[in-house]
Amino acid sequence: MRRSLVSFVLVAVAAAVVAAPASAGIFLPERGGVLHGVAGGSFETFARETGRRPDVFQLFVEWGNADWAFKRADAAGARVMLHLSTHGGPGTREQVSPAQIAAGRGDAFLVRFGGRIAERGKPLYLRVMAEMNGPWNQYCAFDENGRARPGHSTRSFRSAWRRIALILRGGDRARVDAKLRALRMAPVQAGSGPLAEAPVALMWVPHNAVALDIAANQPRRYWPGGRYVDWVGTDFYGQNPNWGALERIYTQFRGKPFVFGEWALWGRDDPSFVKRVFAFARTHPRVRMLIYNQGSRDDGPFRLKRYPRGRRALRAALSR
Repeated sequence: MRRSLVSFVLVAVAAAVVAAPASAGIFLPERGGVLHGVAGGSFETFARETGRRPDVFQLFVEWGNADWAFKRADAAGARVMLHLSTHGGPGTREQVSPAQIAAGRGDAFLVRFGGRIAERGKPLYLRVMAEMNGPWNQYCAFDENGRARPGHSTRSFRSAWRRIALILRGGDRARVDAKLRALRMAPVQAGSGPLAEAPVALMWVPHNAVALDIAANQPRRYWPGGRYVDWVGTDFYGQNPNWGALERIYTQFRGKPFVFGEWALWGRDDPSFVKRVFAFARTHPRVRMLIYNQGSRDDGPFRLKRYPRGRRALRAALSR
């Protein structure tokens, strides 16, 4: 009878844990762990190369065209992360500017997108316009020569981010509209009735060191405020790792779990880089997720098949 009672209690506790919502939409790993993931490429190939199935699968989507990613990501059987950009990559046309998002020009997509995430019913990590301080991205406030891009000021970026957060988090429309008006923005410009409450964790991820290192383009200028951000992090590559800048981003933006939204070997087979990334994660307890970016091309510069020693170091790190 005692064993039966204990079993009943454990089942009840487990059911309560499953039924309970994740803490504040952050969706942390359990028991203080660190999630390991992959971006782009073949999920199964990366799992074989590293000896462990990734916990998270990240895909890159463009504003207005994100539906395709859900089915592919869910097929991997992992948690899903999407990177949402306003353009499809270098040389492509920007679909909407930060200033236009702030003005409500993107609301139809945001309302539909939030509804799709809520309908799916599973937590989703969303990197919104990551590396916003990188002039190679069209949503950056400046071009490569330091010239300001019209409609792309850091103020517009902050407003756009806040609007995205409020609409995706959803709830009573009148309440969301009131919050937008308090921020001097127009009410929601699409649909009617309550907004879907999407189970989404918003990740603010600047680049740790960029060529345009001017005061007006520092990560802090793009910071929308803690109430609109669930995770902070950075992207970090082995080609030219700036450990000092990584430490500064980790230190400056406290109180949030930290994510390596993208990290990868690049240009040389350097197992010491892999070991140092994992050492950083061990000594910085807010690091809760590491996403290795394979890139989209099978012959791309980040693929592990290029770096046999680095791949072995990654397998060893994950095995521990």
